[in-house]
Amino acid sequence: MPSHAPGAPQPNEAARLADELQAAGFTKRSIARIIDRDPSLVSQFYTRGKGAAFVPALTRVLAAVHTAGITDPDTLADIAAPHITRRTTTSGARARVRTKAVLITPAGTGTGRAGAQAIASGAARLRPLIAEAARQGLRLAFTIRMPKSGYTLASGSRTDSSGIRRDVVQRADHTEERSYGSAATGGFDAADFAHRVDAEGGDVTAAVHRWLLETGRIHQDAPITHLEVRTWRPR
Repeated sequence: MPSHAPGAPQPNEAARLADELQAAGFTKRSIARIIDRDPSLVSQFYTRGKGAAFVPALTRVLAAVHTAGITDPDTLADIAAPHITRRTTTSGARARVRTKAVLITPAGTGTGRAGAQAIASGAARLRPLIAEAARQGLRLAFTIRMPKSGYTLASGSRTDSSGIRRDVVQRADHTEERSYGSAATGGFDAADFAHRVDAEGGDVTAAVHRWLLETGRIHQDAPITHLEVRTWRPR
């Protein structure tokens, strides 16, 4: 519900965007979480005219909600973070805030990574990258890391990774990184992977795991430990 009272000054742009997010089902508290600030600041969008610095972030969050159907606050926070100016502490140092996780340049290139902790929760931070790549008609490639025993095909196998051995990285912990897709080979249709992710309820890890299983590249119980997605615009 809109938070400005009758007779109050016309709400500023930050308040208007917050109103739209609240109409979409978010609370002031969840909006504050998305922009990594205290809920009292969101109230001050209405009472003290604050929030101009958050308009770019809130605009992109609202677009992600409406165009990609993203509702997870942590995923939306990853979308917002690159567009929020860092705060300073009382000593003048830059305050710690969420780091950039998703970015697609005007040329269409972008990279998103998910480590072990994010993998366990479905690599949700990669979903908006894939959704935006699909919206723009981009191609994508990905690199996975898992225990060597999880793969069914030999390293560098033409069937597995087009015979390009440099796309296989051996790790000291008995895991192995393998890359799938590149600009040279054409990569994959981002829209197809976006549909796969949607079919898995937004779980990017499960979508990639299913693709690897369907194509006979891994064993059923093979655990993905790291995942990277790269995008580009086809020529």
